[in-house]
Amino acid sequence: MGPELQARPTVAEIDGRALVDNFAELGRLAGAAGVLPVVKSDAYGHGLTLVGRLLRDAGAERFAVATAAEGRDLRAAGVQGTIVVLGGVYPADHTTVVESRLAPVVWEAETPRALAAAARAAGRVVSLHVKVDTGMSRLGIAPADATALLAGLAEIDGITVEGLLTHFCNAESVDGPETRRQLARFTELVRALEAARLRPRFVHAANSAATLVAPAAHFDLVRPGIALYGIHPSPELRDRVRLRPVMRFVTRVIALRQIAAGDAVGYGSTFVAPRPSVIATLPVGYADGYPRALSGRAQVSLRGGRVPIAGRVCMDQIMIDVTDVPGVAIGDEVELWGRDVPVEEVAAAIDTIPYELVTRVGARVPRVGAEQ
Repeated sequence: MGPELQARPTVAEIDGRALVDNFAELGRLAGAAGVLPVVKSDAYGHGLTLVGRLLRDAGAERFAVATAAEGRDLRAAGVQGTIVVLGGVYPADHTTVVESRLAPVVWEAETPRALAAAARAAGRVVSLHVKVDTGMSRLGIAPADATALLAGLAEIDGITVEGLLTHFCNAESVDGPETRRQLARFTELVRALEAARLRPRFVHAANSAATLVAPAAHFDLVRPGIALYGIHPSPELRDRVRLRPVMRFVTRVIALRQIAAGDAVGYGSTFVAPRPSVIATLPVGYADGYPRALSGRAQVSLRGGRVPIAGRVCMDQIMIDVTDVPGVAIGDEVELWGRDVPVEEVAAAIDTIPYELVTRVGARVPRVGAEQ
């Protein structure tokens, strides 16, 4: 490849085979329940349309997004089936909901009435999922008020209640007492709705952790997010399921320099070479989603070994100390996280969660299919 055809080498490689295998493994664990893969927030940073098409081709019939705009984009990419909008919708979204055949989550009556009017005007019916707040205290109707809401919605032309859901406040485990209380509250409501003949077709509650270890929470659908992308909800669940990371965040060495002992590197001169050193520059920074907080705390993978960040992460570059790696050359590949450097490890270095890292990979970083 000639220099005129070269591009900035910082990319997020998306392993489609790993994604499909994870989807199949989660389906196996779900048993009789279906899988509602969560592809919100640009598929956790992995690329909404890329991931949507891969899952569609793997047999996924339903998808969960956060916003109506995400649902519209997924539909425009050729993804059929149900698209559930987990974050609810706003008045300006109603036309999009109807035109793109989205299934918004609701928790009060005003929005469904407005959606019903928009649907009737277009000669369509909008499917809804009703959210119940069992303890997250974020979105949802109280369990005590849910039966009356569903009874009222059943009388409105232009809408149909297809689903009922709740969300656990503990995303890492299902062993805590609060999760058990939430599941008990939700199960009690489902039984009451069954008795009143108001139970929707699809009941769903299980996040990734519950999909892995809590069959009582599976109901009709499971709703895995982070596990779909090969990231375990918590270290203690790692042995419960075989998952492979889908994202590999990589770049290449673009400059090398020899520095003397005592020379400083980067903003603020926070790294001072303790010996004659070789410093490599990489074209990636916090504008790409590699956090500045990793300055001096993280390692990257190069030529099969680990090397440390040298100095502060810049907006567009980082420097690494490659003194102990023989033969480093411009163009060498460097893995920021992926197979050799687990994203869980990188997140732990700055006391955050992998969700935050993968969803913050910047829009200017191309998502590309990994070589199989």
